[in-house]
Amino acid sequence: MEQQSTRRHFIKTTAGLVGIAFVTTSFDFKKYKPLLSFSTLGCPDWTFKTILNFASENGYNGVEIRGIQRQLDLSKCPEFSSKENILATRRLIEEKKLKIVDLGSSAAMHHADAAERKKNLDEAKNFIQLAQQLNCHYIRVFPNNFPKEQARNETIDLIIKGLLELGDYAKDTGVTVLMETHGDLIWIADLEKIMQAVNHPNVGLVWDIVNMWAITKEPPAKAYARLKKYIYHTHIKDLKFVDGKEKYALLGKGDAPIFEAIDILAKDGYKGYYSFEWEKLWHPEIEEPEVALDEYPKVMKQHFKE
Repeated sequence: MEQQSTRRHFIKTTAGLVGIAFVTTSFDFKKYKPLLSFSTLGCPDWTFKTILNFASENGYNGVEIRGIQRQLDLSKCPEFSSKENILATRRLIEEKKLKIVDLGSSAAMHHADAAERKKNLDEAKNFIQLAQQLNCHYIRVFPNNFPKEQARNETIDLIIKGLLELGDYAKDTGVTVLMETHGDLIWIADLEKIMQAVNHPNVGLVWDIVNMWAITKEPPAKAYARLKKYIYHTHIKDLKFVDGKEKYALLGKGDAPIFEAIDILAKDGYKGYYSFEWEKLWHPEIEEPEVALDEYPKVMKQHFKE
């Protein structure tokens, strides 16, 4: 893949400019074995057993649960609706030699309305409890578009308070609350400000590279240099711009500098999952999961062989 080789050269020659100390001459791509997972956002109509079977048979190490069969409230899914079912689900996952790497909640931290805020924080706390029972180390929360009627700094303060509350709730559970770089919270400076203010051992980030770059165009190397100590999990995807609009593309077939980010993570010893987020639930027009989820591990493994 000539394009990927060029991207690697770019990383080697520019990483030092942003203060990342990579020993590029000693890194062996062929020996690196990335941990691969996919979000169930990409297969919204599959049963849980289908999801696990597909992951097991197609070279994945884990699965990120963001709803099952279009039900985003996991407590309403049979697999997680009782202690007995949760235990059975854990056994099934273990039999497939997989990990549930993250539970993707719909909890948003930016709400000011007291009732809406409590609803979202309660959802996140329920996800923390479920993650603990599943031996899953991470749950995802996010902000979306900031309220226009509210000052930006006020919204940022609400996000900080929400993350602190959830971090305290997650203490001693073995679960870390990860905020995705999402919505209006995609600028490096804003993310760094929030994470420095929170400074909690049970709070970190899901680095969605494309969510950030598509809007800000801030280089992944710069983002990683500033945010690396907060990054526990990643969302991997690609896109192209068609007539000025974003259009999701299969990995390596878009315009995003996604392999630059992947190489930065690998060279710096990232031990988390590269979780493919194919947003089929929100964008039904994109490729079917049988195509996209099948191709992802092949492209990733080929990338590290070259």
